Amino acid sequence: MTPIDRAPILTAAEMRAAEAAGGEGAEALMARAGVAVAHAVDRLAANHAVLILCGPGNNGGDGYVAAARLAAMGRQVRVAATGEPRSPAAIAARARWSGAVEPLAGAVPAPVVVDALYGTGLSRPLADAEAAALARLTQAATLSIAVDVPSGVASDDGRLLGQVPSIDVTLALGAVKPAHLLQPAAAACGAVRLLDIGVATASQASVNGPMRLAPPGPDDHKFTRGMVSVVKGRMAGASHLAAIAAMHGGAGYVALLGATMPGAPHALVRRPLDDAALGDTRIGALVIGPGLGRDDDMRALVERVLATDRALVIDGDALHLVTPDRLRRRGGTMILTPHAGEFAALFGTPEGPKIEAARAAAARSGATIVFKGADTVIAAPDGRVVVSGEASGWLSTAGSGDVLAGAIGAMLARGLSPIDAAAMGVWMHGEAARRLGAAFVADDLARALSDARAGR
Repeated sequence: MTPIDRAPILTAAEMRAAEAAGGEGAEALMARAGVAVAHAVDRLAANHAVLILCGPGNNGGDGYVAAARLAAMGRQVRVAATGEPRSPAAIAARARWSGAVEPLAGAVPAPVVVDALYGTGLSRPLADAEAAALARLTQAATLSIAVDVPSGVASDDGRLLGQVPSIDVTLALGAVKPAHLLQPAAAACGAVRLLDIGVATASQASVNGPMRLAPPGPDDHKFTRGMVSVVKGRMAGASHLAAIAAMHGGAGYVALLGATMPGAPHALVRRPLDDAALGDTRIGALVIGPGLGRDDDMRALVERVLATDRALVIDGDALHLVTPDRLRRRGGTMILTPHAGEFAALFGTPEGPKIEAARAAAARSGATIVFKGADTVIAAPDGRVVVSGEASGWLSTAGSGDVLAGAIGAMLARGLSPIDAAAMGVWMHGEAARRLGAAFVADDLARALSDARAGR
């Protein structure tokens, strides 16, 4: 049972293909999964009695195996089921459970309840009686645990198919599933932990997590650490926030182009917004969009920036002044950071899973996409994806997006690949928010990046 940072993300179909590629039958896989679940439950449940809820398919079969193993370990365990199992592997697992099986509807609550009713691939809501029993038993429990995914969520896109109770811990079998990270299902999953079930998994999608970044060495100087230039917009405070975030995010040299900011740190360089500043070959990342404005002058400024050969972070208002076709013609390194409204304005209202929408946008524009939200999906034009799960709700404050643009700019200027720069910037941003706790402002968030990056 391990944390999910950097773990692969697989859809239901991809997980079935990975299991089939191993050449083992369903019973062998179920045996390993059930034993892994039993040992995880044993660790989590302390000395409390356990009630395992089993459905008719292979998720329920995992539950029967777990119950038998827990009983063999001397644990007090009961099983309640929706009815008889239907898959051959689940039927075999049920035959190896020697205890009673209670009807789900009449099951008596227990301190620890394990939801093994329905796993990945579910496409319909639970029956009303099943949903009511699951809600009643989880609410009465001190600890609720789901096997693979909570029953009633769509594992591939994070939709709730009906009423789904909040679970304390979800045990992901073999790989993380999209629903563990995508809202609204992610909020129902609680803490997600990964169980190794002996299946080799590989995917172009993975969970975000901290990267190990080497500190500056004896030969480093301010420009080898990375130069970030931030273009001033109509609302200079927003570009100022992005610049301060780049400084605290680790850049060695940060310039604010076109602004004088009273009270700005002395280390923040102010330069005129001219062709020489925009074309400075030392720039590792050029950030445009925070507080920019959307008038014709700003549209022309965006075109001037696109005409450079600098690596770009395009945020905020600038996302309303470009088109996917223009970005593709431009080429080069670009990272776009849209929230849902900006994404819809640029690419159209997403249809289908957020991961696939971000992938399609990246392929269409030729840019790395940071599709922001309570869940953030980062997609590269080559199809690779990194997903960050539930973020602090306190990030819903003015300027937090400007801070993220600066943090990503710092990582890009440092020399990370676009997808790694975006992923590390998103991770630092979320970690800084976590450390600050409640009711912070974006100025605090920018400064907190220093401790988040250093792991202090």
